[in-house]
Amino acid sequence: MKITAVETLRLAEFANIVWVLIKTDEGITGLGETFMGAAAVEAYIHETVAPKLVGRDPLQIEAINRDLIGYLGWRGAGVETRGNSAVDIALWDIFGKTLGVPISVALGGKSRDSIRTYNTCAGYRYVRDARAQAVANWGLGESTPGPYEDLDAFLNRADDLAHSLLKQGITGMKIWPFDIAAERTHGLDISAAELKTALAPFERIRKAVGDKMDIMVEFHSLWRLPAAQRIARALEPYDTFWHEDPVRMDSLETLKAYAPHSKAMICASETLAYPHAFRDYLATGVAGVAMLDLSWCGGLSEARKIAALAEAHQIPVAPHDCTGPVVFMASCQFSLHARNAMIQESVRAFYTGWYTELVTALPTVENGEISLSDAPGLGLELLPEVFDRPDAIHRRSTADGETT
Repeated sequence: MKITAVETLRLAEFANIVWVLIKTDEGITGLGETFMGAAAVEAYIHETVAPKLVGRDPLQIEAINRDLIGYLGWRGAGVETRGNSAVDIALWDIFGKTLGVPISVALGGKSRDSIRTYNTCAGYRYVRDARAQAVANWGLGESTPGPYEDLDAFLNRADDLAHSLLKQGITGMKIWPFDIAAERTHGLDISAAELKTALAPFERIRKAVGDKMDIMVEFHSLWRLPAAQRIARALEPYDTFWHEDPVRMDSLETLKAYAPHSKAMICASETLAYPHAFRDYLATGVAGVAMLDLSWCGGLSEARKIAALAEAHQIPVAPHDCTGPVVFMASCQFSLHARNAMIQESVRAFYTGWYTELVTALPTVENGEISLSDAPGLGLELLPEVFDRPDAIHRRSTADGETT
C-alpha cells in the first residue's frame, strides 16, 4: 500500500478545525483532525508534510512519525506538532481499516468496553471562531439551538445543571468561572467580589446535589502563582475533584509551589506535547492526572507512550476533548485501550449538536458511560456534503503537486 495524496479540509464556520485525509492506492482513506491555528497547520501539511508522505507505506507509522519530527517545532504543541498529530491519527485510521478492527483493538486490544465520562460545560458555540480560548469566544448571548447551553448554565444555574447531568447518569462536570477575573488582571489578582462570584457555582452545586457530583475546575493556565494559590485555598470547602492547568505550563516547577495549597488533584496538561514533556511533569512529584490531547501531543502513537510513562508512575490519564468530532472519536478509542485511562471528557452540547452536522457516526454516551461500535479504524467519516459547502477550503497534494 502506498500513500497517493494528502488532503486538507477547512470550513469557515468552524474556523479552528482542520481535517487531514490521507489517500492510498488501495482505496483506503485515513481521517485526522486538529484544532487551533487551522490555516497555519494546513500550510504546514502541504508545504512540509505531504512531500514526505506521498509514496510511503502508511502502515509504517513509527517510521513516518520519526521522519516528520523536524529540527524546529517539536518541543511544544505548535503548528508542526498539531499537524503531525492529525497525520498520526489518520495513519492509525488506515491501520485499523486495513486490519478490519477498531483503533482500540489495533493499538493492542481493549482494556474495557466502556469508560466513565464527565461533561465539560461548554455551550453550542464555545470557542467557535479563530479568537480561540478567550471569554469573548464563549458564545454567550447567541441563539441556542438546543437544551444544553451549559456554559451559561454553570455561570447562572449551576444547581439545575448538576441535576440535569445526574439525570443522564453523568456524575462529573468541568467548569471555569475564574477566567473572567483572570482576563481582567492577566492572572495577577482576583478581588474579593470576583472570588465570591466565581465560587457561587460550587456553592449551588454542593447545596443541590451534595457529593453526588465530581467538580473538575479548569483554569486554562491563566493564573500567576500567588493568585492561583489563593483560589485553591478558597475552593477547599467544595471538595473539588481536580484542578486543571492552574498555572502556565512553561514552568512545571511552579506546580510544586501550588500543590500544597490544593486539596484537589493536579491535572495537567492538554498543552504538553510528546513523552518528554510529560516525563518532566511526572517528575515534579505532584502530578495527579496526566491530561493529553491526541491532536496536540503527537497523536495516538505518542499518547500511547505517554500513557505508559504515566502508568509507570502510577498516574492515570484522562484524554482531553473539547475540540472536534474526529478527535473525540479517537480519544474514546484510546480510552477503551489504555488501561490507566481514568475518565473521558465529552461535551454534550457538541456531540448532540454541531458534531452531527459533520460526521457519519459518534460514540454512544449512555448512563454516564461512553462506548463505541466495532466499526474499523476510527469508526466515522466526514459527511460527503461537508466537502460541497460554500465555506469549504479543500486542498490536495500529490506527487504531481498541489491543487485547490
